[in-house]
Amino acid sequence: MAKVVELAIEGMTCEHCVNSVTKALRSVPGVREAHVSLEAKSARVEGDDFDPQALVSAVREEGYEASLKA
Repeated sequence: MAKVVELAIEGMTCEHCVNSVTKALRSVPGVREAHVSLEAKSARVEGDDFDPQALVSAVREEGYEASLKA
């Protein structure tokens, strides 16, 4: 069953940042798609079976702050 998770992301300032965050999110096992918005400071991640906390960790490893939206 498909899962969708929304994250708040802080620290992005340009398209390079968006690309870095997108790549990090897509590297998490189980993620099919990641859409990152610089303007909204958020990301929408879709996939089958992934750990939402792994998404937060992947973004933080890139040097940005992330948290799960309620």
